[in-house]
Amino acid sequence: MNPLSDLVCNITGAKSVELGEVIQSLWSGYGVIQRATLVSENDAARDVVIKHIDLSRARSNRRGWGGDTSHQRKVRSYHVEKTFYECFSNRCDRTCQIPAFIAAEEKADESGWVIVLQDLDAIGFDRRKSHVDRQDIQACLSWLANFHATFLGDPAKGLWPVGTYWHLETRPDEYAAMPSGPLKQSAKQLDGRLNGARFQSLVHGDAKLANFCFSDQDRDQVAAVDFQYVGRGCGMKDVAYFISSCLNDDEAAEQQDRLLDLYFRQLRDALSIRSIELDFAALEREWRELYPLAWADFCRFLSGWSPSHWKLNHYTDQITEAALQQLAAEHHQPSKSQPK
Repeated sequence: MNPLSDLVCNITGAKSVELGEVIQSLWSGYGVIQRATLVSENDAARDVVIKHIDLSRARSNRRGWGGDTSHQRKVRSYHVEKTFYECFSNRCDRTCQIPAFIAAEEKADESGWVIVLQDLDAIGFDRRKSHVDRQDIQACLSWLANFHATFLGDPAKGLWPVGTYWHLETRPDEYAAMPSGPLKQSAKQLDGRLNGARFQSLVHGDAKLANFCFSDQDRDQVAAVDFQYVGRGCGMKDVAYFISSCLNDDEAAEQQDRLLDLYFRQLRDALSIRSIELDFAALEREWRELYPLAWADFCRFLSGWSPSHWKLNHYTDQITEAALQQLAAEHHQPSKSQPK
């Protein structure tokens, strides 16, 4: 066996490991995701996915961003992902399906991690989509609502204190590259407003369409992968980012209200099923107010990271402007002791 097979056998207790196809490379070349089959002592076979993470050196991504800040963020992100799978994933049921955690180990030379997970293809989530219809979007929003309900109020110990890969504190280089203007001036205020929300959950942090796995057996169910940037946050961060990943500007503008209504119906039902008692009207009111701010926060990142990105469009310009106006209005609100 090769060194990877040996390591996987040691941490899983398998008799042997049959390595299969490489599914994809990790972002910026920080390793690979590979299929494999574990063979037990009684010759039972189990299909798994191995995430083989190589942190031995810093790398630049295809847009040219790199350096030590970027590298250290990725190192932290994979440690967070391992923690999530080890300590949090068993709370995710079928309504927010994720791959079951099997084993993980830091490589002996401290140059990375090996994480062994259930193969979602083997349990029916074998479809990946670049174009989605209404039912697909509904299934993904349902996953998000159930995930947020499951972890509502969780302190996120061991995860990112603020979830999402574009969080301002972790993106100083992109902030510095932003053009001067109202969005840059309001970046810290946006960040503080989102982080100061009364209702916080865990957010996936990278809830794009490519990280959802679909099933032809049950089109109302999806599974999700890639938990490098999971952490505390307002659920609107995931919702806005997901919508940005699968709808163009006209579609996002046209469907915004309907999709938010759908998400909040699903969130209310998910909380009810879990017997979580809270002031749902207050949660919905707060999170609806934060929806444009979540968009603006993501646009803040994009405007520094990739100012010509297709997601910076007419719709995002409008919703960012609305968010900035909302912040300005809140800032100038009179105190309760002042006459209206």
